[in-house]
Amino acid sequence: MKIYVHGQGITLAGKAWEIKHTLKEYGKKHELVKDWVETVNQHDRRPE
Repeated sequence: MKIYVHGQGITLAGKAWEIKHTLKEYGKKHELVKDWVETVNQHDRRPE
């Protein structure tokens, strides 16, 4: 299973059951995909 998070959203690649399981797990932490993407992008930003 591969998860690619980019500025405009996410891309999940894998078997259907893996994707469903992953979405359920991340659904516990983040209500919306937008929240998930923003959280990941905050960690990638470098202080200026």
